[in-house]
Amino acid sequence: MDLYSMTDTGIGEKIGHRIKRLRLRKNMTQVELSKATKLSLNAIKSLEGGKGKLSSIIGILRELHALDNLNNFIPDIQISPLQQAQMGKQRERASGKRIKPAKENQSDW
Repeated sequence: MDLYSMTDTGIGEKIGHRIKRLRLRKNMTQVELSKATKLSLNAIKSLEGGKGKLSSIIGILRELHALDNLNNFIPDIQISPLQQAQMGKQRERASGKRIKPAKENQSDW
């Protein structure tokens, strides 16, 4: 199924199901994984149900020796030095729109 046609909840459930299958392949119970990751049993159940925190996902992938899969999740994009020089200074933060104050003696006409 195309991920773009799925809801956010559906994608979360799919990730949770994959984590559950990975845990089962490693022959671990939810309780064992909970103890190994120092996450609550409810956090494990929640994550496998499609809800949870990114920090929980990272801890579980670390314990299941699948942390390398994060490189596939969002690959590190490399920029060549030439491209960086052409771009100039890299933007570090976004700036909000600035609203100019209205002049006091200005009419609506």
